[in-house]
Amino acid sequence: MTTTEASTNFPALFTPLQVGTHTIQNRIGMSALTRNRATRSYPTELMKEYFVQRARGGNGLIVTDGILITRQGTEWQNAPGIWDEKHISGWKNITDGVHEAGSKIYAQLWHLGRVSHPDAPEQKLAGIPVYAPSAISARGGKFRFLPGQPGYTTPTELDEPTIWKLIGQYKQAAVNAKAAGFDGVELHGANGYLVAQFLDNTSNHRSDQWGGSAENRARFGLEILKVFKEVFGQDVAIRVSPTGGYNDVGMPIGDTIETFSYFLSEADKLGLAYIALVRYSSFFDIEIDGVHRSTKFDALEALRPFIKNARLFLNAEVTPEEGQQYISEGKIDGIMIGFNMVTHPDYANRVKTGKPLDNTPNYQYTQRNLSDEDWYTGYTDYPFAK
Repeated sequence: MTTTEASTNFPALFTPLQVGTHTIQNRIGMSALTRNRATRSYPTELMKEYFVQRARGGNGLIVTDGILITRQGTEWQNAPGIWDEKHISGWKNITDGVHEAGSKIYAQLWHLGRVSHPDAPEQKLAGIPVYAPSAISARGGKFRFLPGQPGYTTPTELDEPTIWKLIGQYKQAAVNAKAAGFDGVELHGANGYLVAQFLDNTSNHRSDQWGGSAENRARFGLEILKVFKEVFGQDVAIRVSPTGGYNDVGMPIGDTIETFSYFLSEADKLGLAYIALVRYSSFFDIEIDGVHRSTKFDALEALRPFIKNARLFLNAEVTPEEGQQYISEGKIDGIMIGFNMVTHPDYANRVKTGKPLDNTPNYQYTQRNLSDEDWYTGYTDYPFAK
């Protein structure tokens, strides 16, 4: 097969797309992943090299690691943040590089809620308890940088003033992201972190306006999206994983459909740039006490009718063939690629030119507790196709 023939295999993937106020060159985005390579929460030159590589690789939209909105709410000592001027400067260095390489970049803004730990270094510096919608600990979990296997702690239930304070911290993080030159912000509403903890009725047992009904459990995430809109206008997005599983969340199918059909329809009415929908993946289907926590169903089929305005990106082991088919059928607007984008910085260019995804993953160096001498290994050294 010649390069010219190969490049016509996926024409739908390589059609430009209007996302919010920006046009991206193709329908392939790099999804947010936790790379954990900041230095005590501050972005580094290594991170710039990583993101710029993937922008140079022809990928239309870059989404950052989860970026912590506040020192309180950290799980790993090397996750990046965006709560002070030094963070802004560090991220500006990265966004400038990505823009020069021809791509767009969104900041994924993040709070871990109950899956932080009081002994995490940044959490201790914050001097604030681990918070969650309800005082219900997540099961499972381990912290590689803490001695032993402490597991998750029972969090402090958020009171009303603190909930609004957190929403204000999300807004300030968006203001900082704007100052850092990001093209938009994506709310991390997936994978059992704080927004998902509010949405899920196994982690949210509140009886006030923030819990109980689907409408009340959706309120926290919707209020954050509203303050993001005040800062970024149309350039606001959200990532959700309705099938649950990871970090001990997951509801029965009826509750799941009720909750996410309401949440996504209301979020969609706000005029978002895109919604990133994480479909079922066995990787996130955590087994606890002999029971799988995921609710296995076709999230795209079930929830697509509730998204009428925002662009829809599908995530979780999506192939180019699926992307081409679903875009052509009008089911989605683009795909988000995670692990394959880590191991193939030129993912989009390889797909376009018919070159194989043949870089071998070095799983040892995907771990989050690397020693100093291993810090640069398995992160920015995956080769481009020749």
